[in-house]
Amino acid sequence: MIKIRDLRKSYGSNHVLHGIDLDVKAGEFVVMLGLSGAGKSTLLRCMNGLNQADSGTLQVGGIDLMQKHSRRELARHVAMVFQHHNLVQRLSVRKNVLTGRLGQVGTFASMMQMFKHSDITLANECLERVGLAHKADERTEALSGGQMQRVGIARALAQQPNVILADEPVASLDPKTARSVLQYLRDATREMGIAVVCNLHQVDYAKEFGDRVVGLAQGRIVFNDVPAALDAKALDAIYHDADAQHRTEVTADAVHLVSDYQEHMTSPQSLYGAGNWVPVTGGATHAVAVNERVM
Repeated sequence: MIKIRDLRKSYGSNHVLHGIDLDVKAGEFVVMLGLSGAGKSTLLRCMNGLNQADSGTLQVGGIDLMQKHSRRELARHVAMVFQHHNLVQRLSVRKNVLTGRLGQVGTFASMMQMFKHSDITLANECLERVGLAHKADERTEALSGGQMQRVGIARALAQQPNVILADEPVASLDPKTARSVLQYLRDATREMGIAVVCNLHQVDYAKEFGDRVVGLAQGRIVFNDVPAALDAKALDAIYHDADAQHRTEVTADAVHLVSDYQEHMTSPQSLYGAGNWVPVTGGATHAVAVNERVM
């Protein structure tokens, strides 16, 4: 369903993806973990055609995204589940699910909200899969956050895609509701043979629901294995913050410097040399060490 080879993406001089290699099979639920800025969202946006990768191989749902393609064609094969639902609040639950069929109907029919009987039957079946068939005729704005996210899943299923991409689908939900939403998503897609790539920040959810976990760090895949292999060493590779390490080392050096000054020096000139130091005014905002003195 998904084949990625040596995928690269940059924004100017900022290199975001560095040679990504990834395969996802039909019916497989793959969870992507990583720090903010690791490249998860960029990779997902490349997979749904919102970003154009610079080079490499990118095939999603049978479509070569490195070649020219239409958005309508892509919508027939790839569906999205968003963090903030992206539902039309004033429409009924069923009509929101039916918007997943817009890629299959003509422009006039979509403007007039005209759907085939088979599409309506499909929408009802998708709502049944996420436990919301009894809410089909209610206005969407009356639903809870968790229910709205389940409507988003039903809408994605109604597209009858080969692939579903989910970007932080449970970020705004409480743990109980989040688990329920992920359970519905995993079970429905497994039964229908749909490949899923889901960005998450919660490691415990990744272990509980993922068939496989992919860890990204600084635009590179540093872990790609079953959840049982996600040990402390793997988590350190995924969540190691090189910038934080650098900041810690700089702070430690500054602490030692001030400590040496307090112990051995009587003036900043003796430490830095006359004429080579800049005094800090009393009201300046700065931080070198806990016991730093303003010179």
